[in-house]
Amino acid sequence: MIKVEKLVKNYGTHRALRGVSFEVGQGEIVGFLGPNGAGKTTTMKILTCYLPADSGTAMVAGYDVAQSPVEIRRRIGYLSEGAPLYVEMGTIDFLRFVGGMRGLKGEKLNKQIKTVVERCGLEKAAGKLIGELSKGYRQRVGLAQALIHEPDILILDEPTTGLDPNQIQEIRSLIKEIGKEKTVILSTHILTEVTATCDRAIIINEGKVVAQGTPQELMERGSGKMNVIASVRGNHDLISESLRGIDGVSSVEIVSPAEDGVARYRLTSKEHLPLAERVFHVIADNGWALSELRQETVTLEDVFAELTK
Repeated sequence: MIKVEKLVKNYGTHRALRGVSFEVGQGEIVGFLGPNGAGKTTTMKILTCYLPADSGTAMVAGYDVAQSPVEIRRRIGYLSEGAPLYVEMGTIDFLRFVGGMRGLKGEKLNKQIKTVVERCGLEKAAGKLIGELSKGYRQRVGLAQALIHEPDILILDEPTTGLDPNQIQEIRSLIKEIGKEKTVILSTHILTEVTATCDRAIIINEGKVVAQGTPQELMERGSGKMNVIASVRGNHDLISESLRGIDGVSSVEIVSPAEDGVARYRLTSKEHLPLAERVFHVIADNGWALSELRQETVTLEDVFAELTK
């Protein structure tokens, strides 16, 4: 449904995209993952025919974004970051306006408004102005307008930004439900978004795709490494220095604020090594108080950090 090859985009002297290539198949929910400024939104804007690429090609639903932008717009639903809406309009009036812009009218328009209101859980918001709605309901309205013309492809840019945990869960569930019927690509920098919602992830950094695969496949990139978590009481600088000196340790970071002189440290191994035992001996030999020591496998967060640091 989506095929991108060697996309390049410059903003003056800044190169936002440096040869981005990827594919998204029919019926997939794919997370486009990267830190802020990685090039996610620029890619979304090219796919939705909002911006032209400087070079490279992008095919959406079989059409070239440079040659057939109108045909592509008919086949995609787009929710841009922040769900920009006409806050002075009523929810139903807004959906009627968007549906009309999409070429719907009469009974077909009424049917689609009813369908998206039910599907996006907007019954309680139907009689209200958009400006009166919570952020969660505004996101639902944004999804409803993206779905009203029954597109084959849904493109979502940071769909849960600014929502509280309950609202995030609601939007994720809605996206997963929509993904049973449509191709969905969502841009995000939130790692839990990918593991909770997506079939596959594409990681972009500094305008380049640095990895792609299922969440499990991405985590297996770090399968030869282990993390050790240790909570230790003592001088933080001295402890960090001693832990970094352990053979096989690639990095040490303090992962929680110190309380009563106790800090939690995360050590990452260079390879699959029994770090926990080595850490214990260093701490014991120095006479520091150890309140926690555990070993954990590398997470998607660890892989992401390694690929984008």
